[in-house]
Amino acid sequence: MRPTDSKTTGRVTIPTDGDVVPETLEILRRWGADAVRDCDGTDFPAALRQVDAKVYATYYTTRKDNDWARKNPDEIQQMYISTSFHTAEGDRLSIHLMDHLYPDMLAVNDRDDITRWWEVMDRTTGCPVPVSRWRYERESGDVVIEAVPYHQYSVSFLAYILWDPVHMYNAVTNGWKDVEHQITFDVRQPKTRAFTMMRLRRFIEEHPYVDVIRFTTFFHQFTLIFDELAREKYVDWYGYSASVSPYILAQFEKEAGYPFRPEYIIDQGYMNNPYREPSREFRDFQAFQRREVAKLAREMVEITHEYGKEAMMFLGDHWIGTEPFMEEFPTIGLDAVVGSVGNGATLRLISDIPGVRYTEGRFLPYFFPDTFHEGGDPVREAKVNWVTARRAILRKPIDRIGYGGYLKLALRFPAFIDYVERVCDEFRGLYARVKGAVPFCAGRVAVLSSWGRMRAWGNHMVHHALYHKQNYAYFGVMEILSGAPFDVCFIDFDDIRSDPKMLDGFDAVVNAGDGDTAWTGGENWADEAVLTAVRRYVYNGGGFIGVGEPSGHQWQGRYFQLADILGVEMETGFTLNVDKYNWDEQPHFITGDVRGAIDFGEGKKGVYALPGTTVIVQRDREVQLAAHASGKGRGVYISGLPYNFDNTRLLYRAILWASHKEDALLHWFSTNASTEVHAYGKPESGPEVRQYCVVNNTYEPQDTRVYRGDGHAFDLHLDESEIRWFDVP
Repeated sequence: MRPTDSKTTGRVTIPTDGDVVPETLEILRRWGADAVRDCDGTDFPAALRQVDAKVYATYYTTRKDNDWARKNPDEIQQMYISTSFHTAEGDRLSIHLMDHLYPDMLAVNDRDDITRWWEVMDRTTGCPVPVSRWRYERESGDVVIEAVPYHQYSVSFLAYILWDPVHMYNAVTNGWKDVEHQITFDVRQPKTRAFTMMRLRRFIEEHPYVDVIRFTTFFHQFTLIFDELAREKYVDWYGYSASVSPYILAQFEKEAGYPFRPEYIIDQGYMNNPYREPSREFRDFQAFQRREVAKLAREMVEITHEYGKEAMMFLGDHWIGTEPFMEEFPTIGLDAVVGSVGNGATLRLISDIPGVRYTEGRFLPYFFPDTFHEGGDPVREAKVNWVTARRAILRKPIDRIGYGGYLKLALRFPAFIDYVERVCDEFRGLYARVKGAVPFCAGRVAVLSSWGRMRAWGNHMVHHALYHKQNYAYFGVMEILSGAPFDVCFIDFDDIRSDPKMLDGFDAVVNAGDGDTAWTGGENWADEAVLTAVRRYVYNGGGFIGVGEPSGHQWQGRYFQLADILGVEMETGFTLNVDKYNWDEQPHFITGDVRGAIDFGEGKKGVYALPGTTVIVQRDREVQLAAHASGKGRGVYISGLPYNFDNTRLLYRAILWASHKEDALLHWFSTNASTEVHAYGKPESGPEVRQYCVVNNTYEPQDTRVYRGDGHAFDLHLDESEIRWFDVP
């Protein structure tokens, strides 16, 4: 094996295929890679089985054995589907179950008792329709309902997954023609479970040259549904709707002690996406799934270890039930986790995972034709991806990097090959300096949501690192924090209920998102225990930073329940008769580095300042940024904060101000917001800084003034994306 502690080799994984064997060897040399992997739809080349590198084998626990799936149709995986809402114009309504669904992906499950596992919902009343008032017509594929005229109805039903969603995505993206659709089988069920353990042993025995079994993954696909035109119809990277079957649900009922309803998954048609405040029943189901998945995954890991191989899990695809920050995850016994790095937050989602020996990030772009095509610019995407993730690496590094996809596509772009070569060398250099060092910490910050640590670093992710108009200005907060000099923790409202004084361990609390979503907390803000604890924390000196509609929930004459702390309220139509006079903008410490108009993203309409609040920015008499003192503590309101360098500096200053640490600004600080200072101590010396670097986060030269921790300053010029290191005697 190649050494992994050299500055020129190691800590890099590359993909290969049978038609690029010589090229693979050349890339191994140029990138200093020490591991080679296969990719979806490929087989590892025989000519590379004795390669001087660690060999990864992608192992699919739930597919790539259609013979088994066809022989055991009752143990094909299933998902819950909800039809759209239909309005009854008379006393009879027919709803076709497969409308606007890709017909080759799903098939209605009418094999099991539909009266038990399906549900017809009257969406006007919110009540299920008695089974005596609806029937399923197999020939037409319709559910016929005895309806109340002008009520709306939907049908929740189980469907078999006849084409694995990830395999379908890969086929559509790469333009594969006449490819056999891989059927997804359910490892949780008895026959397939026994077959799977035998199948894993056979795979390992038939691939003795493999060093690492890369499980993809254990065992349930996140929710990914395609429409009739093979377009993504619904996607939720955290979705649980494809981790169901009558077998699983019957087990859940036995453990939970109450009957399961499809509505626990369907959730009024919202599918319990992460923006929804989770019900008790949905949380029970998630906990049940995590425990069961962990037990079964551990069995597969133990088999892998029995053969002397490493077990690695891919963070994505069939990963539901393996939330890496929950207490069940370390019990699986994995050696490593690898995940796709879309930005700094997804890197921290990987690098912060406890209970594994090492972590690996798969960098973008993926070697797919959506980027690697004539006229494409993979270098541009690679630069953005690397520089964005690098901030987070400097805070908490992953142990390895790698790339995925089809190497032959990347080889057509020599400039890309050259750039990645530099990235690999730079990563190894960063890792050698940062791993094990103690990063400078300007304070402890808690991110408060209904999910807490369960969704650490995943706040506002709808589809892995892809964002929408409505959430990018909230996710920006997570991205900023991923590389900021703060100890970031993720807490939920139950944490506060169980120990109200736990907030005292933080310099500032952040609450970001739209009102009545899980990210801000919804009805939790009507709980006097929560409100009392947060107010006590702030009035005794703590800081609270709200972004968007923090503490937003209409209750007892307020929408912002912490309006007294934030100093602002939102006009929801109930206070139009209240005159508002506080509109004058004031200079403030928070905006001391502003270099032009602040980008608040979509901003917020209707936010106004209460008396005594410092309005920092208002636009058309709508407050975008404000500061307010409450007792000994401080609150900051920000309407939205997309990720950019100026906003990174703004949030840094906001946290310092909220936590009464303005005097600490010029400690390990760069005056140019496009550059940052990262300082480190050594484990044996604790937080006392022994080295620091100044990093240019742009692809343009930058000039800045750098302040060390002792207040000494000096001017510095940095080339594009340059990192300059300094030792402290």
